[in-house]
Formats: sequence, C-alpha cells, structure tokens
Amino acid sequence: MGNRIGIDVGGTNVKIALVNEKGRIIYSNSIPTRAEMGYEYTIGNMKEAIKILLTETKLTPVDIEGMGFGFPGQIDCQKGIVRLAPNIPGWVDVPIANIMEEEFSIPTRVDNDVRCAALGELNFGAGVGCENLICITVGTGIGSGLIINGKLVRGASNAAGEIGHIKLDIQGGPLCGCGDRGCLEAFASGPSIVALAEDYIKGGKSTKYRELANPEITPYIVSEAAKQGDPVAKRIFTIVGEYIGVGLASVVNLLNPEKIIIGGGVAAAGDILMNPIKETLVKRAMPIAGAAVEVVPAQLGNTAGVIGASLLIKS
Repeated sequence: MGNRIGIDVGGTNVKIALVNEKGRIIYSNSIPTRAEMGYEYTIGNMKEAIKILLTETKLTPVDIEGMGFGFPGQIDCQKGIVRLAPNIPGWVDVPIANIMEEEFSIPTRVDNDVRCAALGELNFGAGVGCENLICITVGTGIGSGLIINGKLVRGASNAAGEIGHIKLDIQGGPLCGCGDRGCLEAFASGPSIVALAEDYIKGGKSTKYRELANPEITPYIVSEAAKQGDPVAKRIFTIVGEYIGVGLASVVNLLNPEKIIIGGGVAAAGDILMNPIKETLVKRAMPIAGAAVEVVPAQLGNTAGVIGASLLIKS
C-alpha cells in the first residue's frame, strides 16, 4: 500500500487527508461543504483542495495509489455514485467517482461514511486483530459498519448496517427521520437526548444542564451536566444507554461479534453512556454471544472517516 487520499464528506465540512501505508495522516485539510451552493460548487472546492494537497506534498497523481470518499447516505459502491445524502441537499445520483477519476486519473471509490470509519478502526484503531466487529456511531443519527470474517459487509443493495432503524416499539413510538416509528435512532440519538432533557424541564425538574444551556440544550451540555453529578442528566444517559444496549443485544445475538466499537459525537460522553450499554448487553444478549463481545470506544476519533476512506480502493 502506498500513499492514498481519504475524503470524509459531512453536512458542514469536508475533511481531506493524505494517508500512508501505516495509516498515518501525513497531510490534512478541511473545507466548508456549503451544500446550499449545490453539489457542483462542493465538487469544485474538493478538486481544488486535492490539487493543493498534491502541491504541498510535492506529489503527482501517479504517486497516489487510490482515492476514497465517505458520504453520509445511500451509496452505489460498485458504480461510485452518491444515490442520496439526506443531510447534504442536492446530492442525488451524483457520479462522484467518475468525476474525480476524469479529473485526476486516480482510481476512486465511494462508500457510506460509517462503513469507512469501520474500515479505519479495523485496520488501524480499536478493531486491529478482529475478524468480526460492529462499529457504531451515535450522533445526530445512529449508523454502523459491519465486519464479518474480516470483510466489510455492504449487503445486496449497499444498504447494510442501518442499526439505527432496528425497531424497539411495534406499537408506535417516536417518529424517526426515516418516516417510520419506534426506531432505535428515534429513542437514542442526539436529538433524543435533547428531547428527553426538555421533557424533564417541562415536568418541573431542576437540572444542571438548564443552567449550562447557552442558549440551547445540546447533547454535549447534558453530558457535561451528567459528569458534574446532575442526577437528571445521568438518568437521561442511562435511559439512552439502555436503549442502545437493547438494540445491540439483537445484533450480538445475530452476528456474534468479538467487539463493538462505539464512536460519534454522543459517544464522547464516555462511561456515562458506555456503562449502561455494557450492563444492558450483559442482561439482554444470549449468554454465549454476550460473553464473547467486548464493548470499547473508538480510537481514531475524527480521523476514522478519512483513514477508512483511503482504504476503500482495496476493500
């Protein structure tokens, strides 16, 4: 493996990195996505950022083994097309791999951003040495990348890993962004934490996070209040961790992984979220599968996406 370029495209920023054969980032940059300007504008800025990368590292396209893009949304990995990126308006059926290959003559691959993170953690992070793992991100939504027998699982239509849409309530439950009700994501994502926090305030509870809100309540504010000992905030993270633990118990029973790697913005809360997840898994997973799995935090942090994207050319 030689030098590769990894690009992690988000709703706010695009991260671009040159990654070497040891998974080390030797150059990185970030540019605003500016989705409101249209996908052509963002692509133009990405092309310019890649040219700057090549200039500043004194490399040419010939020196780059491959380039990979991670997008939040539905991806046609075989054709290199972004089918739909819900959080980046305008990205519908965009043939990003062909566009970049025509511009740079560098082999280019595209995949879902959480699957890229799973590849990064498998090869250079918390999943090193594992054959079977689940990498989940808990943030605005809940997504996952699945590694089975050492291979990334994409599914029949490149849609595998939608763990956030495991159903926890067959009678209804809160409305999810997917349009259905009762999904794990609707119970346990960042917006769910904020909704729970606001419900407690409406119920007359005195809370530390209400004092910390500036001006809005955010998952980070609630986690900070929990770390400062606020009982209401701690209870919110216990509830959310239990929901995630129940959802993961189903996946553990189905796939029998060695590790579950948890990352994402909400997961930065640490043990106040991880402990109830682990405790719930012990109670709810089948004993043999439950005993085999270890729940650990992600190691690569915000670099998992670009490192994983750089590995797509061989995955």
